[in-house]
Amino acid sequence: MQTSFSLAQLADAAIRDSDQILRKCVHCGFCTATCPTYTILGDELDSPRGRIYQIKDMLEKGGPPPETTVKHIDRCLSCLSCMTTCPSGVHYMHLVDHARAHIEATHRRAPADRAVRDLIARVLPNPRLFRLALLGASVGRRFRARLPDRLSAMLALAPSSVPAPSYSDRPGVHPAQAPRRKRVALLIGCAQQVLAPQINEATIRLLTRHGVEVVVSKGADCCGALTHHMGKEELARASARKTIDAWTTEIEGDGLDAIVINASGCGTSVKDYGHLFREDAAYAAKAARVAALARDVTELMDEIGLAPPVVGTGQAVAYHSACSMQHGQRIKEPPRALLRAAGFLVKEIPDAHLCCGSAGTYNMLQPGLAGELRDRKVAAIESTQPQAVAAGNLGCITQISSGTGLPVVHTVELLDWATGGPLPEALAGRAAFRQPAAPTA
Repeated sequence: MQTSFSLAQLADAAIRDSDQILRKCVHCGFCTATCPTYTILGDELDSPRGRIYQIKDMLEKGGPPPETTVKHIDRCLSCLSCMTTCPSGVHYMHLVDHARAHIEATHRRAPADRAVRDLIARVLPNPRLFRLALLGASVGRRFRARLPDRLSAMLALAPSSVPAPSYSDRPGVHPAQAPRRKRVALLIGCAQQVLAPQINEATIRLLTRHGVEVVVSKGADCCGALTHHMGKEELARASARKTIDAWTTEIEGDGLDAIVINASGCGTSVKDYGHLFREDAAYAAKAARVAALARDVTELMDEIGLAPPVVGTGQAVAYHSACSMQHGQRIKEPPRALLRAAGFLVKEIPDAHLCCGSAGTYNMLQPGLAGELRDRKVAAIESTQPQAVAAGNLGCITQISSGTGLPVVHTVELLDWATGGPLPEALAGRAAFRQPAAPTA
């Protein structure tokens, strides 16, 4: 693709990077076949190729973009399926992130739209505010039918009860329960520690049982992914700097063999810290070092090797590979291999490359499209007739759970249970997961 940026524009690092990305696109259209929004809407402007044309035009002209461009960029899930399909290596993730930052800086959104986005960006990454908001959701749920679609969608996703704070939230060191093999830091996440602390608890148990010392560092909770993908770059960098500083202290202290992340959306962002801070002299080296240490929990467990199961497994589990896992991080086999090693029968989901519609904040900001994608994903999952669903990202777990009666749990919860941990709460009472009673004397 030819571009026509001026020399003055190319003096900006973000424009230079986007110029190189745009020039790689050869208009082949392979990306349209795997784009979830294009498969639903059939509109070229809602395909990666169409969005690339719009981004090129917007960045070359500079200034505020037209409303139509904002609409079609907002509809992008950032699922990155187009990146695994593209034969030319177009780095669409960096391009659309730049586009969103440009829109955030130059476009004046309608007051209601701006208010919802600001609310999400301020509340979800702050565990204290998020917990308070969820506690208040029980009151707001009574008026859900009268609320705008976005607020109604947010309330629909809110749990009926909020888990109590967990020991896993607190900074500290969890010693290895077997001869120590590694020392790692764990990202506990901002929303995850409030919505699903059992995921971090299962991760800590699983790792320590396998000889890994786990550190929860003070200040390392939010990676900045949520705000970054909303175009709010400074908020994202502020969160990321705090987390980088916390992990750097550990690296320079007793050292770290890895930084473990159990939310694939966060993992994709942390692994990209080198790019996010490429122009920041104070953080470029530290960010690159952190990014190099980042591992999804299944990557690390695949490297260590899973202990044999100690309970009766063999249940059929549909493995949902989050977009950020399969397209963002290109991690495909390790989670499946671990589930099989734990004794589960892993079911492959048809059209597994298509997004479930969660996509960070997408199911709150684009509830109509997100609902269609969820229903399609649920139908595909249920067609495999599984007894449970496993996924490596909380957003996907929440989204899929809202559309099916099947239990949906994090992959580490199943691995933890199989190797000696408690049965995940979502599986309690399920006949397939009941264990035979111990024989009486």
